[in-house]
Amino acid sequence: MLVLSYSGCQTCRNALKWLEARKLSADVRPIVEQPPTVKELKEWIVRSGKPVKKWLNTSGQSYRALGKSKVDAASEETLIDWLAKDGKLVKRPVLVKGTTVLVGFNEDEWKTALG
Repeated sequence: MLVLSYSGCQTCRNALKWLEARKLSADVRPIVEQPPTVKELKEWIVRSGKPVKKWLNTSGQSYRALGKSKVDAASEETLIDWLAKDGKLVKRPVLVKGTTVLVGFNEDEWKTALG
């Protein structure tokens, strides 16, 4: 299991504590220093079942710097490129386990996916 996380993100810290409390171990990858690659994003977005725009951290500075109108006008390919270049633009945490990919921390989704 892989978790892409940002140490400055309270939601990420909550997700990691949730895993730890259930004695579930994961490799943690710092999303800012090692953002997902274009190849990973193309695979993971499909596996997540969520459109690429649901992968955007809309409350972060990177999103605000781009602006909603620019994001709305961007193609899926452009959005994926931006996500791969800026880990802070990615909604987090991202959990990858086999064919399961979860974006953001929703306890019910994580319980269902991880048992």
